[in-house]
Amino acid sequence: MAQVTLKNLDKSYGSTKILHGINLEIQDGEFAVLVGPSGCGKSTTLRIVAGLEEATGGDVFIGDTRVNDVEPKNRDIAMVFQNYALYPHMNVYENMAFGLRLRKYSDKAIQERVEEAAEVLSVEDILYRRPKELSGGQRQRVAVGRAIVRKPAVFLFDEPLSNLDAKLRVQMRTEIKKLHAKLKTTMIYVTHDQVEAMTMGDRIVVMKDGYIMQAEEPLNVYQKPQNHFVGSFIGSPAMNFFKVEVQGKTLVNQKFKLAIADSHHDALKSYEGRQINLGIRPEHFKLMESTSSIKAHLEVSELMGNESYLYCTTGDDAFIARVSDNAPRKIGTELNLFADSGDFHFFDLESGQRIE
Repeated sequence: MAQVTLKNLDKSYGSTKILHGINLEIQDGEFAVLVGPSGCGKSTTLRIVAGLEEATGGDVFIGDTRVNDVEPKNRDIAMVFQNYALYPHMNVYENMAFGLRLRKYSDKAIQERVEEAAEVLSVEDILYRRPKELSGGQRQRVAVGRAIVRKPAVFLFDEPLSNLDAKLRVQMRTEIKKLHAKLKTTMIYVTHDQVEAMTMGDRIVVMKDGYIMQAEEPLNVYQKPQNHFVGSFIGSPAMNFFKVEVQGKTLVNQKFKLAIADSHHDALKSYEGRQINLGIRPEHFKLMESTSSIKAHLEVSELMGNESYLYCTTGDDAFIARVSDNAPRKIGTELNLFADSGDFHFFDLESGQRIE
C-alpha cells in the first residue's frame, strides 16, 4: 500500500493544455474517485500516475518515491481498463497468471495467487473458459482479478464499468467497494458517472477543464458544493439555478419572491441589490402552497414508482422537482413548489464561487 501525491502536475499536447497544476494527495488505503465530464483531464491524470503518459511538468510520488522517470512495470501499480484488455486466446486462469509469469513467479505461487483472487471474486467456476465465453460482468471480474494477483501498492481503474448494463454496473460497484474494504489498498477510480463517484469513493475529486474544482468526502461535496459547476454536476437530477436579486430578507425573481433564513443574512449582506445564482436541488422541493413558494407550470411529469420528476417552468426558468408523490398530473397543471431556505445554495454570478 502507498500514498499517491501529485504536485503541480501539468500536461500539454502541443499548444493545448490538458492539466493545469494539479495538486492532490491520496492517502494510503484511500478509495479516491476522479469524476468529471469528458475532456476534463481525469483519465489523463490516471495515465500519468500509471506511467502511460508523460507529464509536461510537475511530479508524481508513490509513497516517498518520485516515479516520473520510473517505467510503468516498476511502479507497483495495477490498472483495470474500460475494455478489460483480456487476451482472447488465453483462458481465465492464464489471463490472471500472465503478469506473474512475466515476473518469473513459480507455478505454485501463481496457482496460490490466482486461486485466492478467484475466490475473492467468485470466478472459481470459470477459470478454464476463454473471454468470448464470458458475460460482461464476468470479464470485468477477470480483469480485476488479473490486477489483484499482482498485490500492487496502488490499483487504478479507468471507467471500468462503462461497458456494462445498468443492473451489472450497480452490482459491480458494490463488488469493487467490498473488494477495497477487504484489501485495504489505495485505489484511484476514474468515472464520468457522478452516481458511481458518490456511492463508491471515500473522497471524490471533481474536475473540469484540467482543474480540480473540489476534493472532499462525497456528502460534503453534495451538501456544500464550492462552485456553480460542482453544484450542477453532483446530484441526480442536477441542481436547479435561478437568477435572483437580494432585497433584504427576500430573494426576488421575475416570477417569485422567496424568504431567506436569518442565518443567511450575513453571507448575503454584501450582495444587497445585486443578482446572485440561487441553487435548489430537485429533491428539496415539496408540493406546498406558501407565501414563499414558486408558482410553476408543469411541462412533463415522469412517474418513477414511489416518486415523480416534475419538469416545470416559471417565467424564463426551467427546473425539475423530485417529489415523493406518484399522482398522475396533466401537462399544463399549475403547481406550488416550496423549498426550505435552509436547503438553498448561493453562488456569485460572475465567479461562480459559493457564497457563505
